[in-house]
Amino acid sequence: MIGRQEIMDLAREFGLDPNVVEKDYVLGWFLAGIFNHVALRSSWVFKGGTCLKKCYFETYRFSEDLDFTLTDAGHLKQEFLVTTFSEIARWIYDETGIEVPVETVRFDSYENPRGRTSVQGRVGYRGPLQPAGSLPRIRLDLTDDEVLVLEPVTCKVHHPYSDEPTDGIQALCYSYDEVFAEKVRALAERERPRDLYDVIHLYRNAGARPDRVALMRTLQQTDEFKGIAVPTFASLESKPERVELEAEWANMLGRQLPELPPFEQFWRELPEVFAWLHGAPEKVALAPIPLRRADVDTAWRPPAMVHAWHAGVPLEVIRFAAANRLCVDLDYVDEQGNRGTRVIEPYSLRRTKAGDLLLYAVKHQTGEDRSYRVDRIQAATVTRTSFTPKYAVELTAAGPVAIPPVARSSNSLTIGRVGRPSSRLKPARSRYGPTYVVQCMVCGKRFSKKAYETRLNSHKNKGGYPCPGRTGYLVETKYS
Repeated sequence: MIGRQEIMDLAREFGLDPNVVEKDYVLGWFLAGIFNHVALRSSWVFKGGTCLKKCYFETYRFSEDLDFTLTDAGHLKQEFLVTTFSEIARWIYDETGIEVPVETVRFDSYENPRGRTSVQGRVGYRGPLQPAGSLPRIRLDLTDDEVLVLEPVTCKVHHPYSDEPTDGIQALCYSYDEVFAEKVRALAERERPRDLYDVIHLYRNAGARPDRVALMRTLQQTDEFKGIAVPTFASLESKPERVELEAEWANMLGRQLPELPPFEQFWRELPEVFAWLHGAPEKVALAPIPLRRADVDTAWRPPAMVHAWHAGVPLEVIRFAAANRLCVDLDYVDEQGNRGTRVIEPYSLRRTKAGDLLLYAVKHQTGEDRSYRVDRIQAATVTRTSFTPKYAVELTAAGPVAIPPVARSSNSLTIGRVGRPSSRLKPARSRYGPTYVVQCMVCGKRFSKKAYETRLNSHKNKGGYPCPGRTGYLVETKYS
């Protein structure tokens, strides 16, 4: 299990409550436990907004539950679920130290709108924050009577924490096209804030949009199964739930996002989504923001998904603002040493050949293109002022922010065999992000570290003699 400090550092990076970050961390290990259970890995199909964020592309909406379609009706039985999740709880504890007390494992059956049985589960956990009192819980929504139009795929689960296994975490998921169709269907059926938020992000992720004829065909089949008509914007606008959708926007999304975008910004974009879905001509794609510098490393791209940079300013909060079309109030020191604030529209993150990170943006008031060295940014605050993009908004410069499906590892650990399983999952270092150069306070020798810490191991000084120094200080941060 990672330490409490890593959760606190990432909460600052992401601009979120530490409890939300801790739950995201624990969700990743629950997905690992479910996929690695011999009885569940091929019959529990991950879906919904958490699947979208953890397995396909960065929405910056940190979810709090896990939704599955089950292909084996027997898995909805109370005895099976309690027994299976007790096994998963033991495995998670053995792998990580995250406690899942068996007495907190609870599953309740209910009759869904189609007259069939569905199950809602709640599972408590004690993670890195070690809360006093009642434990936080993860909710699971399980059903076995959903129609699966497209073949499920095995995807890599994004786990931006230092204990990510060498082989990664995987999950059996709805295909991207089916997630898209399900989100449109869910928005039409229940009009909840999270569905509106996700549908707009799916549409904005233009590089990964499915063929809309095929998408419409999938949507028609899911809607026919649910007994509802294929939605249009007019049908959504006329529903009585429209008023509640706006009223619940802040209540349902406020905890899951670094800053809450205005409801009107997302609702205004919805007619364009449905026009595209129903065959309107494709809009001309916007061009990338001009780089205007010869020293930009054109081969470098930032990591696709949310990432801990350990920079002086929380870069993921700025990338969140870009994804959500929100302006940023930037406190910046220029090359002449002058400090001032400006309201900017963030578009892209690049790196120079010398290793300096650059934020490419447009001044909101004047429309001027600018680049800002990240190490000169003193502070960045996301505003609720939205902007209409002038250039392509690039979370990565290479196209869609997506994690492609992966093949299942042949040596993955399975839960549910006779005897106690032996772990084969080992943490791996991140391929992206900073390297910290720490200098010994006694001998001046420098060490490169992937984790941000100033504690030093036993070492020799530059002359080859043992140095008593055990503490250093940060002298440089390099990005790769």
